[in-house]
Amino acid sequence: MGMNFDPSQALWVEKYRPSNLEDCILPERIKKDFRGFVNEGEFPSLLLSGSAGIGKTTVAKALCQELGMDWILINASNERGIDVLRTQITQFATSVSFNDCKIKCIIMDEFDQATNLLQTAMRAAIEDFSKTCRFIFTCNYPNKIIDPIHSRCSNISLSLEGDEKQEIAVSFLRRLENILKNENVEFERKAIAALIQKHFPDFRRVINELQRAAKTGGKIDMELISNVGEDVNITKLVKTLREKDFPAMRQWVAQNVGNDVNVLFRKVYDNLTSFLQPAYIPEAIIKIAEYQYRGTTCPDPEINFVAFCVEMMGMEYK
Repeated sequence: MGMNFDPSQALWVEKYRPSNLEDCILPERIKKDFRGFVNEGEFPSLLLSGSAGIGKTTVAKALCQELGMDWILINASNERGIDVLRTQITQFATSVSFNDCKIKCIIMDEFDQATNLLQTAMRAAIEDFSKTCRFIFTCNYPNKIIDPIHSRCSNISLSLEGDEKQEIAVSFLRRLENILKNENVEFERKAIAALIQKHFPDFRRVINELQRAAKTGGKIDMELISNVGEDVNITKLVKTLREKDFPAMRQWVAQNVGNDVNVLFRKVYDNLTSFLQPAYIPEAIIKIAEYQYRGTTCPDPEINFVAFCVEMMGMEYK
């Protein structure tokens, strides 16, 4: 039985995702590079880097759509094995295009989560399919991408420079205002600005939090925003660490790992002096840095954070 699609229930991040480059919120210096690709009618394989939610995948899709290319998106954090090259990539790259554009594109999302084996194999794929296919690799951590991929791609960082942040934040504020007006949601401008300031430049998270707030049915004001996406409280976690209560600690992590794990690490870091004996604080900081780094390659953030908490159980508490 078919299902009726209700546009009002759509995720705003998808419903309002820009379909062309001019609508993407980017600094002019970066947008200029992509305009050049459009004017030339093609582009080299690209490695797009930048923090989570800044718009890497959106830009990749918009570029393909503007050039009228056939394209597919493969999430490398899910399809980590070499089989993805033997099946999806090879089949798409060698198939006949359905439009006038001779060059197709494969977007490899979150490629910094791909295995070294897959990254190594992609070196040859970039060259083998160069006559018919381009690749766009996106990543949060370009240092996790092997050098041969860097050398075969044009590297573009979407990270913002200091003097660009205010301009981009203002543009994003205008975009959010248009979304809310289109959705017939009342709002206070200062409340939207506060939400941007809280999560900038993670555009995706801001839009998701805004949609969640809008579901309350009331006006989006400062009071409502202060309760949306409220920072996780680690008081109970610290209690489990102090008491070396492993089952309770695992339960807490399971319930809170849906938050950005880096936010959890930061929350622990910011509160170290309130619950650890001073002599153990330097060691704890080193552990936080170590496990944050491990988290860039660990496929399960919950296991990584539990392992960190086990280390913390061995320290002395106030």
